[in-house]
Amino acid sequence: MRILNYFATTLPLLFAAMFSSPSTQAADFNGAWATDASVCSKVLVKKDNKVSLTPDAELYGGGLIVEGSRVTGTFQNCRIKLRKDDGANFHFVAACSTGVMVSELQVTAELVGDDKMTLSVAGPVSIETTYVRCSL
Repeated sequence: MRILNYFATTLPLLFAAMFSSPSTQAADFNGAWATDASVCSKVLVKKDNKVSLTPDAELYGGGLIVEGSRVTGTFQNCRIKLRKDDGANFHFVAACSTGVMVSELQVTAELVGDDKMTLSVAGPVSIETTYVRCSL
C-alpha cells in the first residue's frame, strides 16, 4: 500500500516535470489549420492581419488556430498547461473552455511534414483528426 501511495504522489510530479521542459528540436505547430486544404477559405478568415474561424466553420469539418500556448477551435478555447516535445510529436495537457464549462484534455499532436498534423485526444472515446496548415 505504501508503494502505491508513493507512486500516486510521485508520478504526477515526474510527468509535470517532463511535460514542462522545453525541447531544443520542437516542431512548429503554430498557425491556422483545417481538416482539409480545400476548405481553408470556408473555415478560416484573415481580417486586419488577424486569423479567426468563420461562424460556420464546423459545417466544413472545423479548424484550429495555434498561437504558442493558446489553441482556438471551433467550439473550444484552450490553454496548454503542461507539455512535452519530442521532435515531431507534441504531448500536452490543455485546459479547455466551451463557454459553459472547463475541462482538461490530454492530447498528442504529430507533425507529418511541414503542413500536416494528426491530433489525438485521449479519453473514454479516443478521437484522432488530421489537419492541414492553411496559408491565408
